[in-house]
Amino acid sequence: MSQITAADINKLRQSTGAGMMDCRKALTETNGDFEAAIDWLRKKGQKVAALRGDRDAKEGVVLAKTTADNKTGITFCLTCETDFVSKNADFVAFAQSIMDAAIEHNVKSVDELNEVSVGGQKVADLVNDKLASIGEKIGIAKFERVEAEYVASYIHGANRMGVLVGLNHEASEAGKDVAMQIAAMNPVAVDASSVSAEVVEREKAIVTDQIKADPKMAGKPDEMIAKIADGKLNAFFKENTLMAQPFVKDGGKSVGEYLQSVNKDLKVLSFKRVALG
Repeated sequence: MSQITAADINKLRQSTGAGMMDCRKALTETNGDFEAAIDWLRKKGQKVAALRGDRDAKEGVVLAKTTADNKTGITFCLTCETDFVSKNADFVAFAQSIMDAAIEHNVKSVDELNEVSVGGQKVADLVNDKLASIGEKIGIAKFERVEAEYVASYIHGANRMGVLVGLNHEASEAGKDVAMQIAAMNPVAVDASSVSAEVVEREKAIVTDQIKADPKMAGKPDEMIAKIADGKLNAFFKENTLMAQPFVKDGGKSVGEYLQSVNKDLKVLSFKRVALG
């Protein structure tokens, strides 16, 4: 049995918004497995904060930028420990110099970026020098890249979030609109068909357990439960996939319908969202 510490309980509480005792119970029941504890809470009917990779970096600067031809975009986070550093103009400029090098050299990974030279020094060495000068642990994290016929980039909230959207046709205004949608609504995938099998199985298991736990469903046949679960899963897709979400600028249409109104052939091929949190 894994020992459950107060720090573990507080971490789960901060991440999910669930009560302290519920978090303790969830971690105890799942032997300290953080992700399993989240699922346990959800299966008990609790509404918890969605975890989609946004909670690793405490503070930092997030940037997003495209190449001059808008066919490639890069977004990453330069992390630090305090907002005092992240809001410092020199630190933001330092992050921007790294981004400029990433775009210039068309890098494809953090490891590749760390080897790029800026002013005669490798990025990795510059980061170490900056760490020594400011006294905080810093590093490049959450590196993402998108390639498409047209890539739009968007930075939200004073460098708190970066979004890249890959489209099959040039559409600068629509690209920005969709990027803002992704920033606001945090979809898990472009559409239902592109949701990973792992996510689908996880959500189906959760809604099935929720249905079975309902006293009104006691003794109901498995076929009925499965049908209701499919309905709840479709509701999940509508809420959490980009094309099906209500368009934030016009709730009377979905994002897919908005794109059709711009250009009937316009499609989102992929997107990436990097955020502090």
